[in-house]
Amino acid sequence: MMPECFVPEAGVYSGTLRHRRFRPRPHEFTYETFMAFLDIDRIPELMAQSPLTSHNRFNWASFDDRDHFGDLRQSLRERLAQDAREHGVALENGPVFLLTNLRYLGYCFNPISFYFCYGRDGRLSTILAEVNSTFGESHNYWLSPHNRQPGNALRYQCPKAMHVSPFMGMNLAYDFALTTPGERFVAHMKTLEDSQPIFDATLDLRHEPWTSQVLMRALARHPWMTAKVITAIHWEALRLFLKGVPVFTRPSRMGSAVEEVTKRT
Repeated sequence: MMPECFVPEAGVYSGTLRHRRFRPRPHEFTYETFMAFLDIDRIPELMAQSPLTSHNRFNWASFDDRDHFGDLRQSLRERLAQDAREHGVALENGPVFLLTNLRYLGYCFNPISFYFCYGRDGRLSTILAEVNSTFGESHNYWLSPHNRQPGNALRYQCPKAMHVSPFMGMNLAYDFALTTPGERFVAHMKTLEDSQPIFDATLDLRHEPWTSQVLMRALARHPWMTAKVITAIHWEALRLFLKGVPVFTRPSRMGSAVEEVTKRT
């Protein structure tokens, strides 16, 4: 495990994403993936390091401020600070790193992004999980001392607050267990029903430095990462439907959640 007093470097994290459903029908898959790991105060500079990347304009890969929460008139750091205040979370004014999917060929969908908020002493203090759904909704889950679980691990629990999958209800909780970002990063996320896991997802990633050569290799291996993500979501949703997994209607809207999935296929 990486020491807590360690501030990482911007880079590319590559590895695998595994999903497992335990009930009411077993279901499992693993995909290769990669994500950008960015110092939020250096995003324009980092995105200018390769002719294949850019900030707020079209390119093979780009970071667009519209793909993340908050008032676009504010910097990402200001948006984080405001959201933290609204949720009663104290942020230290240290480095912040964002693990996220970029926009590829003008298209982006981020099921989850992590903001790692450090203190001036280099100690990781707070994490924000920004979750997006295919229904166009977003919710921020703050992982802080308020909901950290006992023990030495970075483990947090919070109630589910937004409908994400048509195959899961709302009376659930999330359990996040993460390592400190370093040469390797692992995020294990469980969905709990009555304190028992019904689903989990695991990111297992390795860090490479943010260079033009590394970006070229990642893009050559995964030329349209976002399309792969959204295609996988709908393909696995179809498999779950064919297995007879019960469907939960999206709250706040009448009609079948299956129709919502179908409209996006």
